[in-house]
Amino acid sequence: MSLYRPHLVRIVDLIDETEDTRTLRLELTDPEVAGSFEFKAGQFGEYSVFGSGECTFCIASSPTRDYIECTFKKVGKVTAAMRDLQVGDTMGFRGPYGNRFPLDEMEGKNIVFIAGGIGLAPVRCVIWNTLDLREKFEDLTIVYGARSVGDLVYKRELDEWEERPDVKLWQAVDPGGETPDWKGEVGFVPAILEKAAPKAENSYAIICGPPIMIKFTLPVLEKLGFPKDRVYTTLENRMKCGLGKCGRCNIGHVYVCKDGPVFTATEIEALPPEF
Repeated sequence: MSLYRPHLVRIVDLIDETEDTRTLRLELTDPEVAGSFEFKAGQFGEYSVFGSGECTFCIASSPTRDYIECTFKKVGKVTAAMRDLQVGDTMGFRGPYGNRFPLDEMEGKNIVFIAGGIGLAPVRCVIWNTLDLREKFEDLTIVYGARSVGDLVYKRELDEWEERPDVKLWQAVDPGGETPDWKGEVGFVPAILEKAAPKAENSYAIICGPPIMIKFTLPVLEKLGFPKDRVYTTLENRMKCGLGKCGRCNIGHVYVCKDGPVFTATEIEALPPEF
């Protein structure tokens, strides 16, 4: 089968996370493909609406589940077309592509998950992966922030994580983004992470969000003692073909789709200044 030919997937559920953000749950329509399909936490796919085009998103669901989920904002032609689709409709999926988070290396370790806004989507994949295999990991800490209460995604899951005794959850909104009934933190993610002060010994950190958030969070992790080769992030830098052919996602000699999208802080530091 051609690498450029998508598999058919059917929408089996959809959830509006915010006013402009939606999650689609997809199932492969071909039983043979569905039976052999697998992916790793951190990989991404190309999602297409026939007649409108395709776009790139991480796989937001865990490999431990029997479906694919993607979470997206309505920002252009393809995402507008995706927004018009309903349960029962068919679309296309190519993938999985890219590398992964090394969960095998993280077994027996503490993991700190740090996310901002819709950047929780790729982190959510790893969170559920570790929760579904909970006995293999030590302490799990989640630090998540958004501009406002209305911008928090996966609210139902945040509530579930908050209730779990085996997860430490810190939720925050930017100053001015709180509501009268908000019981979480008020502040920016780097400051909330410093307040949470997760231990760096025997630990890994996974971070995803707006570039400015990552920029100011990495020094906090360094201050807390996290080695740069144990700090991971994932990039979605203008990816289009997913195969390193179109050249849209390169940063210097690095192709995000082929060499990433998962990178350590050490690797990010070595990228050209354009990042």
